[in-house]
Amino acid sequence: MSLADLDAVRIVEPQGIRKAAEALRRLAAGKGLRVACAHDLTDKRTPVDIDGTILAREVFGWGAGDEVWWRNSRIALNSPIVTACRFETEPFWVNAGGFHTHSPNPYLAGIDLADFEARALTCAALVVPVHMAFGQIGVVCLTPEDNGLTDLSDVFAAHGDMLGIHSRLFVSTYVKTMGGARALPVDALLSKREVECLRWAALGKTDLEIGLIISRSRATVRFHIHNASLKLDAVNRCQTLFKAAQLGYITLG
Repeated sequence: MSLADLDAVRIVEPQGIRKAAEALRRLAAGKGLRVACAHDLTDKRTPVDIDGTILAREVFGWGAGDEVWWRNSRIALNSPIVTACRFETEPFWVNAGGFHTHSPNPYLAGIDLADFEARALTCAALVVPVHMAFGQIGVVCLTPEDNGLTDLSDVFAAHGDMLGIHSRLFVSTYVKTMGGARALPVDALLSKREVECLRWAALGKTDLEIGLIISRSRATVRFHIHNASLKLDAVNRCQTLFKAAQLGYITLG
């Protein structure tokens, strides 16, 4: 793998999206795989080029006979592959027999794989979760061109990390290039006390309970949380916690 290989899938301007997608398709095809890509698991839209052409159809080769997976709004909720991407950050492969990773992940063991092929729309897949800034998660799902192939252990061992690097670069640079209006303030700098109050609030503590924990009055706690909401341009407590989590000040859970 060279810098030239990486540059081939790196998107620096909208005009380069299709060329980068074609490079990713060729890379996957060389390993007997097809590309299915989502830049945001919460977004019903699928990646497009500068002209609005759907990459899944025009570049990655998914036709009407492939159940048009990018129009299936239930995939984000029902697919075990999508669920796994919320709990795993490294490439893995999966089939009806289970998830296969470089290192154990107990969260994956609890994911229901019943009716795997019907819910995942594939018999097996090499999956690259793409975790990005502000909590956004994308995914590149690489499925075998041979529909009867259910064991991807060899291709995963030989090419999983390389495919992961290229897939992450494609999705993350796509998001940067095609990103919409800024949703989070870049100059929000929370104080230590504001973060402390938000962390306890994220754990379900009331203002009174937080005050007892940090030895401050309930009014003081409210003051700090209100200040944090102003800095984060949030309209209520829930959005304040959500934005603080997106920026990495706190974790929800």
